[in-house]
Amino acid sequence: MANRKNHLSPQKVYKPKRCWVGDTHKIIYDTYEEAELAAEVAAYDHDPTVKLKPYKCPYADHYHISST
Repeated sequence: MANRKNHLSPQKVYKPKRCWVGDTHKIIYDTYEEAELAAEVAAYDHDPTVKLKPYKCPYADHYHISST
């Protein structure tokens, strides 16, 4: 049997890159497609009635998702 303790308790926790947009600290997505997929996953995991859409960051060359 595999060592479940090590498998379920990874040493490294993933922390996404973020940038400031106005007064919020938003997650950075490198491509529009990546942001679109993240929006679909978030809707599936949390609330499918809220429509999340990707948009290009006005301050840099990456994307974010928003409900507005």
